[in-house]
Amino acid sequence: MPNTNRRRTKIIATLGPATESEEMLVKLITAGVDIVRLNMAHAKHDWTRMIIRRIRAASKVAGREVAIMMDIKGPEIRTGDLEIPIELKAGEIFDFTVKPGAERDHAEEVRSVDVNYRDLVNDIKVGDTVLVDSGLIRLEVLSKDQAHIRCRVLTPGSLTSRRHINLPGVHVNLPSFTQKDKGDTLVGIEEGIDFVALSFVREASDIEMLRYFLKENGSRARIVAKIEDQSAIDNLDDIIRATDALMVARGDLGIEVPLQELPVIQRRAVRTCLAIGRPVIIATHMLESMIGQPMPTRAEITDVANAVYEQADCVMLSGETTVGKYPLECVHVLDTIARRIEQEQAGDIPEPAVFTNERMKVFRSAVVLANQLPRCLILVFTRHGTNAAGIAAHRPPVAPILAVTDSLETMRHLRMVRSVEPFLLTPFGDPEATIVRATTSLLKLGRIQPGDKLIIVSDVQAHERRIDSIQLRNVEEPTA
Repeated sequence: MPNTNRRRTKIIATLGPATESEEMLVKLITAGVDIVRLNMAHAKHDWTRMIIRRIRAASKVAGREVAIMMDIKGPEIRTGDLEIPIELKAGEIFDFTVKPGAERDHAEEVRSVDVNYRDLVNDIKVGDTVLVDSGLIRLEVLSKDQAHIRCRVLTPGSLTSRRHINLPGVHVNLPSFTQKDKGDTLVGIEEGIDFVALSFVREASDIEMLRYFLKENGSRARIVAKIEDQSAIDNLDDIIRATDALMVARGDLGIEVPLQELPVIQRRAVRTCLAIGRPVIIATHMLESMIGQPMPTRAEITDVANAVYEQADCVMLSGETTVGKYPLECVHVLDTIARRIEQEQAGDIPEPAVFTNERMKVFRSAVVLANQLPRCLILVFTRHGTNAAGIAAHRPPVAPILAVTDSLETMRHLRMVRSVEPFLLTPFGDPEATIVRATTSLLKLGRIQPGDKLIIVSDVQAHERRIDSIQLRNVEEPTA
């Protein structure tokens, strides 16, 4: 089996009405989904418990263990309920009311809508821009008092109930980890989720707050920091160092920053993650047109290809698999694009990334060796996933990384890491015997074949010291 037959870029699919049946889950997992995302914005706890158990059951039926990522809602500013839509006209004066029922100081009658964030008047200033409903409606702040924010409509539109508000460049003092988030996360911890995605991360301390909460409640779930506003861009390097993985959430980010900056930010985020050794996810609007159409646009194909060219770890589907008509087709499109671009990349062997850490230099030597040998695979033994992720950070262009672990939890965590194919082998024991058991198992699975070369990366204990080891072995015919 040629090494290039395996896809390196991982696929995340968001669960919704179109995909939550066990039958469809099995199909998605079989089609190549690596991580299932639960969007907690509107999810109830009973549904969450039920669906996590259903995903685990579907994994067993499909014979492929996938990871589960809980995407918690985070702080959110929304408009209130409206009996009928308000048709806003360009130039119209309009109020956002933070204290319902408060009397206006202005004599003239001005239409208004309530806002769920009472301190908005303290965060916003005259001249700021208010974007409503994913930026479809744009307003400028003219004045404010303790109860109202008076605006002029710049871009007209139809305002309906509970529309999301974005405030480009405004530092909002809402907590990053809300009470709803805490309740949702506790349910996820009880059900054994693998990742928690923290929305609207603004600084590294937001991540540390969630990390403390997870540790306090006995969870080893990994944290995915979602960058969605200008504050996150200003603190990007610190956020990447503090988190376990990064998500470039292009939906809100594309509203919060100038459009022309979005591809620049995406590229910078991916490069920084590669330099530090953090998995990075490109998310939102990857195949948006396929929510209702069976084929992607040419622009979407190029967008997905660019994420793969940039060597992101994961690409993510949202509405395409929650409410879309063609969820399986979307997974197939991502799979085929990724494989083709990776095939193109396999002919171009870049200089591996330079890291100062000694262990990362050992991993680099394994990747350099793998680049020079035909029919070569990297076999790494890892308990917590550190060794496998360290090798993956060097982005070997041809040799896949077969990560053997004795931890189901680690196996699921490694579903996020580019080029890594995790396998479970329990228990670990004598190093040589463990290598023999692993190669025998991989032969039976058809993942390696006689004549392949294995670069084996492991650490062994010798006189109470850990010694990093790299071996080169040929795969031989199994003995009867």
